[in-house]
Parts: sequence; structure tokens; C-alpha cells
Amino acid sequence: MRTPVGTPAGTPGTARKTRSYMLLSIAAAVVTICLKFTAYLLTGSVGLFSDAAESVVNLVAASAAFWALTLAARPPDEEHAFGHNKVEYFASGLESALILIAAVWIGVTAWGRLLEPQPLENVGIGLFITLVATAINGVVALIILRAGRRLRSITLRADAHHLLTDVWTSVGVVVGIAMVQLTGWLVLDPLVALLVAANIVWTGVRLLRDTAQGLLDRALPPEDQAKITKILASYEREGIRFHAVRTRAAGQRRFVSMHVLVPGQWTVQEGHDLSEDIEKNLGEALPGSTFFMHLEPSEDPASFADQGLDRHPGDK
Repeated sequence: MRTPVGTPAGTPGTARKTRSYMLLSIAAAVVTICLKFTAYLLTGSVGLFSDAAESVVNLVAASAAFWALTLAARPPDEEHAFGHNKVEYFASGLESALILIAAVWIGVTAWGRLLEPQPLENVGIGLFITLVATAINGVVALIILRAGRRLRSITLRADAHHLLTDVWTSVGVVVGIAMVQLTGWLVLDPLVALLVAANIVWTGVRLLRDTAQGLLDRALPPEDQAKITKILASYEREGIRFHAVRTRAAGQRRFVSMHVLVPGQWTVQEGHDLSEDIEKNLGEALPGSTFFMHLEPSEDPASFADQGLDRHPGDK
């Protein structure tokens, strides 16, 4: 087992980067909470109250994510030989749950205002403040989303999606309040809030599903598996065979294991050199991965007894 070339996920440099992005998210949450609650107090809009309430959830979730990323950066120890990367899934699960709680909170508040509509005040300045907060969230969300994809962090991606949900919440609320001003229909304010709550529920459910898949050791995405298949195929043309190719991810780190079938007359050194070469090529294609390889003699029928259902496309 070795960690190949490339910049591995979970290194101190990568960990610092992910935490710095979460600090950016925390700072954005603090600023937008202040702005949105100010807008709510000025207008009395239940939509703006709901929007501000979701920003509070953003702050709590970002703080939990920062903790998770700090813990995930710890090196492996005797009790956690494979590292602490999976803690990111707990953080994303918490964020998913908080998204759902925010949706319920918004729905309950909006329902009360739907039964008892109230006029709005200082709408112009309230909408302006909300749009400023929305722009801040939108910019920060895009920055964090790109970082999450680049660093392969489910925590950063979850936080970015949460912020984008907040952006859509704000947009919906602004449209609702604008329509109230144009039509005089006070009921539109809580109705828009209810629609936004439904959209938030959908986002939370999707994030919760992704978290569950990560905890269940889902295989690497098809694009990563295609890279593995392409590299292994180049060795198969030389008579090397593979089976029991298994993949999984734990937070930012990938894990790939396989059995390598070589001629039985090979020396230990020849088998070792081949393994090093395979790991080097795979590591360049999948940086931040850990590989496990088991050498077996291709002439021995027992070498094929453990293929199970995890056969490589090149197996016969």
C-alpha cells in the first residue's frame, strides 16, 4: 500500500485550503444574517424573516463543517488507520438535516402569515438590503463550489449548495414582495415563502442521499473508474491481468484495491516493479488516492477463486 504521486487530498496544505473556504462561508453567514434581519425588521415581511432564519442555519452548518474539516485533516492513528476523512459525511449529513429544519421553520412561519396577512413597510430599502446579501451569498457559493469540486470535498460542496439554496430563497422572497407591492395581494408573501420551503426540502433530501451513499462506501464515479480501466487495459495488452478491482471514497481520499495476475515464474522484484509502475500511472490520473495491490500467479486456478462480482472488464 502506498500513496502515489500527486497532491493527495487530506494533506496539511489541502486541509488548510478547505478550512479557509469554510471561514469565508462563516464570515458571509454573519454578514448576511445582519443584513437580512435588518431587512425583516424594516419591512415585517415573513418572507424576509424566513430568509434570515435560513442564514442562521448557514452559520451553524458552516461552523460544524469547519470542525469536520479540522478533524478530517488529522493524520491516521492506531484507532483510525485509514484516516479521519469520513467525518466530512457527518458534517454534510448535519447540514442536510439543518436545511430540512430550516424548511419546516419557514413553512410554519409562512402558514401563520397566510392565515393572517399583514401589510409590509419600507419595502424599497428592505429589498435593496436583501439583494446585497443575496449577491454576497451567490459569489461565496460559487467560489466554494468550485473549490469543493477541485479539492473533492463533499463538505465544501454541501455548504456551497446550501448557500445557493439561500440565494434562490432570497430571489423568491424578493419576487414575492415585489408582487405584493404591485398587486396589493398580501397573501403572496407567505405563498412564495412556502414555495421556497418546498425547494429547500428537495435540496436537503438530495444532500442527505449523497451523504448516505458516501457512508455506504459507494464506488468512485464513472469518470474515475474509466481512468482506471484505461490504464489497466494498457497492461493487459502486455499479458498482465486484473480482477477484484474495487473502489471507494472517504471524504477527499480515494481508495482502490485490485488483484494483479502475473506469470508465476516472475521474481518478487519484477512483481514489485510492476506494482510501482501501475501505482505511479494510476496516481497521476487519480491524485490523492491510496492503492492496495495483491500479486497472484496467473497459472494458478486458485487466483481466480476470489473474483466474486467485482470483475474487471478485461477478465475472461
